[in-house]
Amino acid sequence: KAGIATAIGHAPQAGLADPAAGSVLSVAESLTNIVWAPLAEGLDSVSLSANWMWPCRSQEGEDARLYQGVQALSDFCCALEINVPTGKDSLSMSQQYPGGEKIISPGTVIVSAGGEVSDVKKVVSPVMVNKEKSTFYHIDFSFDDLRLGGSAFAQSLNKVGSDVPICKNPEYFRDAFDAVQTLVNKGLVLAGHDISAGGLITTLLEMCFANMEGGMEISLDKFGRHDIVKILLAENPGVVVQIADKHKAEFKKIMDDAGVGYLKLGHPTDERLIQVTKDGAEYQFGIDYLRDVWYSTSYLLDRKQSMNGRAKARFENYKMQPLEMVFNKDFTGKLSQYGLNPDRRTPLGIKAAIIREKGTNGEREMAYSLYLAGFDVKDVMMTDLISGRETLEDINMIVFCGGFSNSDVLGSAKGWAGAFLYNPKAKAALDNFYAREDTLSLGICNGCQLMVELDLINPEFTKKAHMLHNDSHKFESEFVGLTIPMNRSVMFGSLSGNKLGIWVAHGEGKFSLPYPEDKYNVIAKYTYDEYPGNPNGSDYSVAGICSADGRHLAMMPHLERAIFPWQNAWYPADRRTDEITPWMEAFVNARKWVEAHKK
Repeated sequence: KAGIATAIGHAPQAGLADPAAGSVLSVAESLTNIVWAPLAEGLDSVSLSANWMWPCRSQEGEDARLYQGVQALSDFCCALEINVPTGKDSLSMSQQYPGGEKIISPGTVIVSAGGEVSDVKKVVSPVMVNKEKSTFYHIDFSFDDLRLGGSAFAQSLNKVGSDVPICKNPEYFRDAFDAVQTLVNKGLVLAGHDISAGGLITTLLEMCFANMEGGMEISLDKFGRHDIVKILLAENPGVVVQIADKHKAEFKKIMDDAGVGYLKLGHPTDERLIQVTKDGAEYQFGIDYLRDVWYSTSYLLDRKQSMNGRAKARFENYKMQPLEMVFNKDFTGKLSQYGLNPDRRTPLGIKAAIIREKGTNGEREMAYSLYLAGFDVKDVMMTDLISGRETLEDINMIVFCGGFSNSDVLGSAKGWAGAFLYNPKAKAALDNFYAREDTLSLGICNGCQLMVELDLINPEFTKKAHMLHNDSHKFESEFVGLTIPMNRSVMFGSLSGNKLGIWVAHGEGKFSLPYPEDKYNVIAKYTYDEYPGNPNGSDYSVAGICSADGRHLAMMPHLERAIFPWQNAWYPADRRTDEITPWMEAFVNARKWVEAHKK
């Protein structure tokens, strides 16, 4: 459950107006981003990396501005008692063009924060929870007046401004950070989001964007004399937290004991808008409309990267494809349901092998999934098979994992397939394995491409399946929904009817299937037919197929990367106590089948 959290902070516009303030704000943003992970020793767990990019010697005064920025960052970090042991300097950020024009990059620093996490399951999501009576609070980290210099608001007016916010009291910043860490460790924060680019209103909207329903009712009267533009659009470091009303008293005591200021903002509502009031005036922000506005810049960039109109399809469909999960009614989410022992140290005699080629990168997650399910796992490199050191004679299940075998130089899995086809000992080991009746095989991503290339799923068909480039002609990496249809497979048969979330990461994942869908033993389909829910344009929205006898399965998505709830980009809130996801059942099914059929 332990891990490492990383976060990034930058404030290039603020740095243009005030290099010292820009440097401090970059550090502050990296910390208000990482604060949502329960760090093992609070702020003392954090180390920073500072990446300076500055047009030194390119224009008068830039060297002095860099000095001011470095000194401000150093002083701020020393006052916070955190270190900056590493970084990178790019100090020639200028370009001379023919004709004499010289372009210089704005001086800026990108700050990366990293620290040890005590429990990844306690990391706070930025997504508002709208099914519980709760209150939103603003927590200030800057100890400064609200200022608009260097803000996204100023930039939208084609200005930079000069009145830039800063963190005036590092000791107060540290107290605020540690107070929020206490809230996180105690599990009191339902949702949390930092205030940075775009200010408070952008923060509140982003807390709503990932939901399909619900909004907020917000009052800004407690901000006092400040005008509403500064309240909503200033980028003073701070955070917004959502606290369940039943924990309100404990929240206030923690904040008061730490001497940290906070303001009540409002509460969730059923209406799909953010209603803001200030001094009797009312303002309404339509969440779904502004979500499209917020997404539109990504769409404009995507148009330059995606082919076949996929950028437009993504922009039109992203909000029409909510994730949905449906589990078997008897699924408890507990390791004990399957008799799994994560602390096992003794072999059980059911052997599986991970088969790897140069460039395979998904073997560790897969090996652990198999081990947890009860397999004794062996690591087999292609050189072992080619040389004859490994024959697979004592192996009951083999898995071809994901990655980029041979760097995809010849196309996905083409080189890997050649290693089997043109090396007699490797080919004999594979042929003998598939000739046995007590064996299973699984191919994931690059391994799926390999199994299709070697025609290991439906060798009885005259017309062969193929894996083609994604319709978008680019690498697709995202968390998508899968539906498990009624199927005849060892691993997925018991999961028929489930809807689960899973990761995809591939450039050539499009199933080209020459026969009608009912000719194939389809074990998984993308929940949505349209892009991006179907990320590659596969025929019949197929994500995986299996041999007719149910023993040999090939799929593009990575189930081994979603066996724990915390690995999922989204998991049902009412199942927070689950130890495993239903994907684990597929591996358990494989182990049980081998136990029943092992000769």
